[in-house]
Amino acid sequence: MNLPNKITVSRILLIPIFLIVMLYPFSWGEMKLLGAVLPVTHFVGALIFILASTTDWIDGHYARKYNLVTNLGKFLDPLADKLLVSAALIVLVELGMAASWLVIIIISREFAVTGLRAILAGEGEIVAANMLGKIKTWTQIVAISALLLHNTIFELASFPFATIALWVATFFTIWSGWDYFVKNKHVFVNSK
Repeated sequence: MNLPNKITVSRILLIPIFLIVMLYPFSWGEMKLLGAVLPVTHFVGALIFILASTTDWIDGHYARKYNLVTNLGKFLDPLADKLLVSAALIVLVELGMAASWLVIIIISREFAVTGLRAILAGEGEIVAANMLGKIKTWTQIVAISALLLHNTIFELASFPFATIALWVATFFTIWSGWDYFVKNKHVFVNSK
């Protein structure tokens, strides 16, 4: 297993740590961040989530720069993204910080595209993430980070950045999912 794939695996391994910090009833108290008050566990969870998310850029950059792109990496990288984002979104729903119906749309798209990738893999095609899929991932990361941090950057201005960011992420989630299916419709047209 090459270094980019190990970095991707580290992203997956950070998920249970994130879940424990966010869901176990630790009593670390509250903190002030840019004038807003939030539980310390949410701040630590946000840091873990952001750290895990940055590994997505690091592994991809390193793989391309040193020509270490592999089929395993093409499989693991989007899987790690989906697992991390899904775990964070489900936590946000459980904590009452995200609308469940938006999260259902996002996770449903992830299952649908994963199913499409599986069909394509059965046909011998490995589909790497395209630019629209990458934009989708980064809008999700921004939205989740803002929600985990209780919209602290915009709290003083009473601007609902985190909510708007989640709507933007949902839009790109739907658009990129549609794009994957349109570009790969040949799998369904040629099936018997």
